[in-house]
Amino acid sequence: MAHFTKTNFELGIARATLSRPDLHNAFNEVMIAEITEAFRELGKRDDVRVIVLAGEGKSFCAGADINWMKKMVSYTFDENVKDADAMATMLRTIRECPKPVIARVHGAAFGGGVGLTAACDIAVALESAVFCLSEVKLGIIPAVISPYVLEKIGAGEMRRYGLTAEKISASEARRIGLIHEVFATETDMDAWIESTCELLQSNGPNALAAAKQIFTEVEGVPWDDVQKRTTRKIAELRASREGQEGLKSFLEKRKPNWVTGESRD
Repeated sequence: MAHFTKTNFELGIARATLSRPDLHNAFNEVMIAEITEAFRELGKRDDVRVIVLAGEGKSFCAGADINWMKKMVSYTFDENVKDADAMATMLRTIRECPKPVIARVHGAAFGGGVGLTAACDIAVALESAVFCLSEVKLGIIPAVISPYVLEKIGAGEMRRYGLTAEKISASEARRIGLIHEVFATETDMDAWIESTCELLQSNGPNALAAAKQIFTEVEGVPWDDVQKRTTRKIAELRASREGQEGLKSFLEKRKPNWVTGESRD
């Protein structure tokens, strides 16, 4: 069986790499299943603190594989629903992964590649990277990826770029909020990613997972409910073992045990 997603680990950092370079890392159903499973497994591992999502070859991800699209033409409505649901599950698994996820984008990020970028917590790109919500050119729409892209760029920019299908430069992608930083060289980009991974690893792992969860839970929720959720969640974290260690280490002017690796039972 072909494997289109590779993972490796080094000092708490997992790298999930899309590996169909000859097809610019375009999706098919196998690759979608592999990415979903990879993030499920990485999210469970205590030795993984940060995940970097990248692509081999000339592009990050060029969207849907043309051979996969040919299959879609003959799918029934129910088969299309099941197929789209698999992609939606992949994106949600990335977004809801308890580990911070950084997208490392180069080359093309089209269609579903934009969705992948948006599903990550942090996204950076080379100056030469190009983004495009290209679906309407094919007579379809960016439906499955829309919640993730809307969350990052907002409804106004989504209406423009989702309707025109025009190409988006890296600098414009940063302006509208799809990515956070732009770099001239891969060396500069990788140095920034390494530095950011170090920052993330200096933070409480349970706190990072809880922060990701609460950011999702309070979005669009009435303020009375937000107050209840947020006050309970911070109380839970303050009383937790990690929260106690974090507060004590700050007051005692020492590094917390998730940085030093020391046990303080």
